[in-house]
Formats: sequence, structure tokens, C-alpha cells
Amino acid sequence: MADMQKQWYVIQTLTGQEQKAQRQIVAQARSAGMCDFFDIPVEAKKGEVLNDFNVVVPTERVAEIKDGKKRVVTRKLCPGYVVIRMALYADEAHRQIHQELWQFIQSIPGVIGFLGGTSTKPRPITEQEADNLLRRVQADGEAKKPKLKVDYKVGETVRVTEGPFMSFNGTIEQIDPDSGRLQISVSIFGRSAPVTLEYWQVEKLVDHPEGV
Repeated sequence: MADMQKQWYVIQTLTGQEQKAQRQIVAQARSAGMCDFFDIPVEAKKGEVLNDFNVVVPTERVAEIKDGKKRVVTRKLCPGYVVIRMALYADEAHRQIHQELWQFIQSIPGVIGFLGGTSTKPRPITEQEADNLLRRVQADGEAKKPKLKVDYKVGETVRVTEGPFMSFNGTIEQIDPDSGRLQISVSIFGRSAPVTLEYWQVEKLVDHPEGV
């Protein structure tokens, strides 16, 4: 079965059960001796990453700024879906499904069905579509810093919450998403001075309607 043609498919799951379905697919494929249908190693190893087995729950790490504080969260890129590379069809020319594999996927807790094609003849996504998605997941995994999710805008007035300029108000002049820094202009002794701060060192002035 090593020469079976594997393609990428999108499996729909109940919301919030993507990782559970992912774990079950890997664990049950091993216990049922069905690893050859996928790209799953037969033996489990300590510290293994399930996304490496092409049973992928696409996620990215995002740093959110809330109440002037930074927190890093993992956000699903495709909520409710798992992307899997497998040999679903026994006869690709005549589109004959491996019934054993079909029943296996349908039996996984939390799985609703396939996305694309028909209810009985799922359609794979293209290699290009899969590559685009996986590159995004891989790039996020290799990044030293999480992506920053902020909604500040140039020209917006903010209040400094940390550092020597704490409680000063300033106007955003530049935003650098890559470094996670803002350059704001604050008034010091009646003069405007540029100050560079981290995203989480400021907060929206709207939190203080009186501006004090």
C-alpha cells in the first residue's frame, strides 16, 4: 500500500473539536493498522507534533493587546476543519473509494464529513491550495515572535500605561507590526517629542472618555 496515491482533503468537524478529531485520527489509525493510508508513523514518539503527520489543524499564534496587557493565544486559521493527506480512493481512475478508510473517517468522534465534492464522492483540494496553507502554518511555527493583533491607527491618540512616560497622552505617528512597536508623539514641557513604545505599553484613549 506504500504506492497508494495520497491527496489532500478537508474534513469538517464540530466547532471546537478540531484537535480532538486530529488526535483520534492519529491514535485510531495506529491501533487499527491503517497508517499506510495516511502519512502517520506507526510508532508514537514523545513530543511528537501531530501537524507534522499531514493531519493538520491550521493555527497561528497571535499576541492580543487587551486592557493594556499583552497575551499570546493560538487562533485557528480554519475553525471547524482538519486538513488531511490520505489515499481515499482505491481506484483513482474510476473513483472507487476505499470503504475501510471511508468508514474509518466517518467513525471519528466530532467529524461531520468532507468539504468539497459530493456526500459520497469527496473532492480533494489541489497541491497548490495545500502548499499555500501549510506554508502559512510552518512560517508561524518557525517564527520567534507571535503575530501581533492590534487595531491601532496612525493619527490615533493613546495613553501610555508603562515606562517613564506613563499617563502621558500621545498621537501615533508610525506603526511597525514586525517589531511590535509604535512611535508616538507626546507633549513634554510644551514641546512635541517622539517616543517609541511596545504595543502593550499603551491603551486606547477611548478607555478614558474624559481624556484625563
